[in-house]
Amino acid sequence: MLFPRLRYLLSGVAVLFILFAGLRLGFLFGASEVSFSPSGNNNVLLRTLGVGFRFDLRLAILLMLPPALLLISPRWNAKNTRGWRWAMRVWLGMALMTVGLAYIIDFCYYAWTGLRVNASAFRFLSNPDISAQLVWEHYPVIRLVLLWLFASAALSWGFVCLERRTLEHPARPLRRWITAILVGLVSVGGVLGFLGRADNINLKNPVPLRWSDAFFSGSTQMGALGLNPVLFIWDTWFTPPSNHYDLAYVRAHAEEIAAYLDAPVPTATGKALLRFERHIPPQPHRLEFTTPPNIIFIHLESLGGSVTGLHGNPLDPTPNLDRIARESWDLRNFYVPVTGTAKTVWASFTGTPDVSRTKSATRNPFLLPQRSLLNAFSGYDKHYAVGGNAGWANMNALLKSSVPDIQLHEEGEWKSPNIDVWGISDLALFKEMDALLRQQPKDRPFIAFIQTADNHPPFTIPKDNDGFELKTLPDDVLRRSGFRSKAQYNAVRFLDHCLGRFIEMAKESGYYDNTIFVLYGDHNGRVAELPFKPKAYADLNLESLHVPGIIHAPRLIPARVTEEATSLVDFLPTLAGLLGLDYHTATMGRDIQLPAPEGERAVPLLLREGTFPLLGVVTSRYLLSMNADGSNAGLYAVDADDVKNLAAENPQEFARLSTLARNLHEAARLMLYSNKIERGEHSE
Repeated sequence: MLFPRLRYLLSGVAVLFILFAGLRLGFLFGASEVSFSPSGNNNVLLRTLGVGFRFDLRLAILLMLPPALLLISPRWNAKNTRGWRWAMRVWLGMALMTVGLAYIIDFCYYAWTGLRVNASAFRFLSNPDISAQLVWEHYPVIRLVLLWLFASAALSWGFVCLERRTLEHPARPLRRWITAILVGLVSVGGVLGFLGRADNINLKNPVPLRWSDAFFSGSTQMGALGLNPVLFIWDTWFTPPSNHYDLAYVRAHAEEIAAYLDAPVPTATGKALLRFERHIPPQPHRLEFTTPPNIIFIHLESLGGSVTGLHGNPLDPTPNLDRIARESWDLRNFYVPVTGTAKTVWASFTGTPDVSRTKSATRNPFLLPQRSLLNAFSGYDKHYAVGGNAGWANMNALLKSSVPDIQLHEEGEWKSPNIDVWGISDLALFKEMDALLRQQPKDRPFIAFIQTADNHPPFTIPKDNDGFELKTLPDDVLRRSGFRSKAQYNAVRFLDHCLGRFIEMAKESGYYDNTIFVLYGDHNGRVAELPFKPKAYADLNLESLHVPGIIHAPRLIPARVTEEATSLVDFLPTLAGLLGLDYHTATMGRDIQLPAPEGERAVPLLLREGTFPLLGVVTSRYLLSMNADGSNAGLYAVDADDVKNLAAENPQEFARLSTLARNLHEAARLMLYSNKIERGEHSE
């Protein structure tokens, strides 16, 4: 027989894939809340099934990987050695029993909760007696156990029969080069099957299929159809849905938190989560316009305030951004709540700081979908564009599940070639988005998010760069100006160059005059020395969170400067106020043009992430920092050249900001969960 070992492995993968695909179809027709329409449009359904089948193939490959390892050796392998053969049988028997049990639990769990089984189901083991009684009374346990044992035994016997039809036959010798080619092709196929994608693969960053890809449609029920229960348990095992908030603390300080948000005091009791929901009517400061203006958010990767001429960098690396700011509403003391790209995306979409203490909130499926104020912008076409793969950090799940009508543009759609791990260049991204926005219907406004990436290692500058020229400066000059390398310096310059070109494109394409451009850095990149900034700026870690914040619309909004502290979470409420929207919100963001109930405006920060975070609240003059338990609190002047605790000198401000820091952090932790859209709800 030709290639008996290879025949066995490929047949095993095929058998398992057919089994899992059959179970998926059984879930579709027997358990899910999604229906197949014989006469309607089933494109979304078929695409979701396609995602699910790729997950099934990955699981089949993973289950056959240990037998492959036991068969790979030329001499001592499971084909020729009885002990290895039995080891392979034991593995497959145990794996099939485990997987079968997972599928049975999954069907039952979905029938009960409307959710696919995940790691949270293990919480029921903390009350084994009650859980066992519930299962016994609610499900046909004996029949399910018999079905499980019979199916596991039948499948195990089927693999023994497969052994006899393949492995017990002698292999016919072939030339080595033929064997090498065939093994190579199968290996490549196995890798592609595990990745779950065969096209649009960026070899420098081959992002595999993730659970978030199943939720591309924005529908929770449709997304559930695309999941594989075994793989989903594994994925969620590392992000257990523990209640990472102190509900008792928030209840005790609900009145103070509500006062900061200018919201009614919530009255939920028991274990119900508090929602600081308030109604915001159209504001008197809304803009006067005939045609609703477009909105373009430009996410400036790793562009902190310290690397811009606008905020004093002596090398003047951002002339385009600086010119735009002088013609704009410049939020001079603008902060992101916490560093990190995924956390910035979360804050901008949800209005809640991502204060997760382990992974970013986008990576936690138990927090999705979220309510987003973007859904209040009715009548707008919505776009999100990223040069690479939006599955990174599962951001696509946040975008599509929270804003179902958003159009996601990512790797695979672009005509331009990838230049590095982050996909196409920023300049190419701006050009392709300009071409897309130019085709927008003139009578329908749009909101577009453009997420740049080139100002990030490896700092790739494309050859096709519209005349951009690299500069070389001495290393000591770069260090004293905050840059760690020539590559970083030129990447900042190139991002500024791309921004300038995009504004030119918008003017040429005709949508510039009626568009509000919202520009913000997502966090600062790593900096060297900052002798041109106050010492406290770097020593207190403000440099990583202080970024440009600019609202640019010269025909609609006069140029001005706001010195008060503002936050990324404030952007959507502020734009809603400018457009005169009537909306509800229950998160941290506030309209910047409304008076701050706390007096001088203060915004929350997370100065150090992790299990033991360092909290902060910043104003235009002071930073209050403390540990999460309230210890080691200090009040510091943000423009000081010496880092001195001013708590004793200014006890009233210290007390005010200390209370705000703890209250707002605990409220933000709760909002990650209370802002989640529950099953059956709508996002608005």
